[in-house]
Amino acid sequence: MSTTLSIRLKRASKIYHEGEIIVGVVVVESSADVRHEGLALLLEGAAALQLSNKNTGIFDAFSNNLKPINLINTAIELAPAGKIPAGVTEIPFEMPLQARGPPSPGCPGLLETYHGVFVNITYTLKCSMKRSFLNKPLNTTCQFFVQYRPQEAPPLKPVRCEITPATIRAGDAGAGSARNIPPFQVYAEIDSTVCALDKPITGKIRVDSCSARIKSLELQLVRVETVGGAEGYSRDATEIQNIQVGCGDTRRARDLPLHLVLPRLFTCPTTTTVYFKIEFELNIAVIFEDDHLVTENFPILLLRSK
Repeated sequence: MSTTLSIRLKRASKIYHEGEIIVGVVVVESSADVRHEGLALLLEGAAALQLSNKNTGIFDAFSNNLKPINLINTAIELAPAGKIPAGVTEIPFEMPLQARGPPSPGCPGLLETYHGVFVNITYTLKCSMKRSFLNKPLNTTCQFFVQYRPQEAPPLKPVRCEITPATIRAGDAGAGSARNIPPFQVYAEIDSTVCALDKPITGKIRVDSCSARIKSLELQLVRVETVGGAEGYSRDATEIQNIQVGCGDTRRARDLPLHLVLPRLFTCPTTTTVYFKIEFELNIAVIFEDDHLVTENFPILLLRSK
């Protein structure tokens, strides 16, 4: 005799906003009648935090204290102890998506779903069927996604800059020394550093002059995750995606458009809490033929706006 459990949500996108009702069914499929000690459904949401390996030695004293931050925890009984007939049985359910209370330092409220490197915010439905001591309980899970309600679009904040050897900060020249970088002048423009998550980031880049051959022009999207507490913080920047804007020795004085679509789940609204922060940046990278690399950094603010 085989019995399986599964969770099906009525909303195909699995995207919900705080205050909505999650509607679905738990499906029990069995080749024979199933006796059970009760079916329960649990809704969990948590922010899982992790320190990077490079900081392990510094933060050994409190690294084990980075427990997941509970955002929501709601349980309901789907069915009391009894028997489910053979075949396919659908048990409907409705669960409110509501934070445990008003936002506070220990409970930041419901945050958007986000899959990062050192911060992960996930929401899960878990169904459990208890059975007699001779049979193991049956369990199944289903992830869904939480998004903020769209707010009014903020005013645009364009950024324009020129990248030259004189503007390069120490450390931005990559593996080579800054004094070995050839004379060059690159103009870059970002249409707005305040960006809606469902709209592309746009702008343009132009090589006005360069005495050496260029290998590549690239636009990089970077996440900056800060994790920690009173004992200290770990701040790490990791690349989300890299788009090649120009390949080879780019023609001079010719505008190249920038168009970057923000990936779902790997980005979220810029978030700041007591225990962690999620921020984002854009890097415009110029790679010369001898693999010298120079970059210009633009901090950006991501919002869920109309």
